Amino acid sequence: MFKKLPPSVTAALLQITAVALTLLSVHLFGLHPSPLAFALLCGLLAASLSRLAGLARWWLPIQLLFAPALILMLALHIPPGFFLAAFLILLAVYWSTFRTQVPLYLSSEKVWRALEHLLPSPASGGGAGGEGKPGFRFIDLGSGLGGVLTHLASARSDGRYAGVESAPLPFLWSWLRIKLGGYRNCNVRWGSIWDDDLAQYDVVFAYLSPVPMERLWRKARAEMRPGTVFISSTFAVPEQTPHETVQVDDLHRSTLLVWRM
Repeated sequence: MFKKLPPSVTAALLQITAVALTLLSVHLFGLHPSPLAFALLCGLLAASLSRLAGLARWWLPIQLLFAPALILMLALHIPPGFFLAAFLILLAVYWSTFRTQVPLYLSSEKVWRALEHLLPSPASGGGAGGEGKPGFRFIDLGSGLGGVLTHLASARSDGRYAGVESAPLPFLWSWLRIKLGGYRNCNVRWGSIWDDDLAQYDVVFAYLSPVPMERLWRKARAEMRPGTVFISSTFAVPEQTPHETVQVDDLHRSTLLVWRM
């Protein structure tokens, strides 16, 4: 049943279940735990249920700490406006995560530099824009704060760079970063990665999550032209062996998976 629901809905249902079961246990055994002890019991049960339900491992500490953190926040008597502001900021950052199951991942500078060596060489000439138009075209699907775009736009000014981002705050940040930085060979738009026609790009880069990779691969295979390059950071395409892998010596031990279409 849970596999048919978004992970966030599953996590919320399991939290509610954990609270209900903990309340029932406390009543049956005549226990009188402190609010924090009760919250810890709820967290332990929620994390255990999440593990059994098959949620990703990174959900487990969230499930474990949610109820205790709530009790601690209430004990500190923090003004309600603080929570509203925090909610609005998180909403602006993780706007579409509930639907897309793609959180905000930020790639490292070492990944940016590794990408430089996977771009078409300057001698290769015209790209997807048509004959007589020099350079190549690169798109970052889910471009976040624009780090990949602005770095490559500076390091390889012979290319044209586009990004698409669905979360409002990262999009605004990257748009200002590009405009204020004067990157004329670079642009970003707010929208869905599924609305772009990948046929117009020579290099397609994505740092998303495991969830959309199979669908994205089908889109890339249907739209990308022969000789173009599809690159995924960290997340593999199910049952598709990359033509090349690049191990990056950064904090997360990132891997660039490269397919030549």
